[in-house]
Amino acid sequence: MDTSLYDEVQEVYQELIKAWNNRDASRMAESFAEQGVQIGFDGSKVIGKTEIIAHVKPIFENHPTAPFVTKIKNIRPIGNHAAILHAIAGMIPPGEEDIEPNLNAHQTMVVSKVNSDWHIELFQNTPAQFHGRPELVEQMTEELNKVKKD
Repeated sequence: MDTSLYDEVQEVYQELIKAWNNRDASRMAESFAEQGVQIGFDGSKVIGKTEIIAHVKPIFENHPTAPFVTKIKNIRPIGNHAAILHAIAGMIPPGEEDIEPNLNAHQTMVVSKVNSDWHIELFQNTPAQFHGRPELVEQMTEELNKVKKD
């Protein structure tokens, strides 16, 4: 894979996660395309920068959101001007030191490049509860704990 594409897509993802962790709704929305879609952990779907800000800003203002600990699992180009990223994520609740396994998620991000700028077309944060398979929850949590320690 083209190293620069990988690095650029990784940077878009890391900026999005940093904006979440810093509780900055405007900065989060800036990463999205004009009609970019965000699907949250609870299944809520918002489209476009204005809706993303309107949805996320009250969450930050009214809830002590937990920061993400993430690990990129794969970045795959889709042609020369698009890519899909898969990551796993855990969250450390405010006042805690450990990842809360019930909040583990799979994250999917689709990005497109227009001119020289990458924009998020889709970001989806899906619960990784692995119903009936607690060993997979433990495995994911352990993998994220290794990232947390680094």
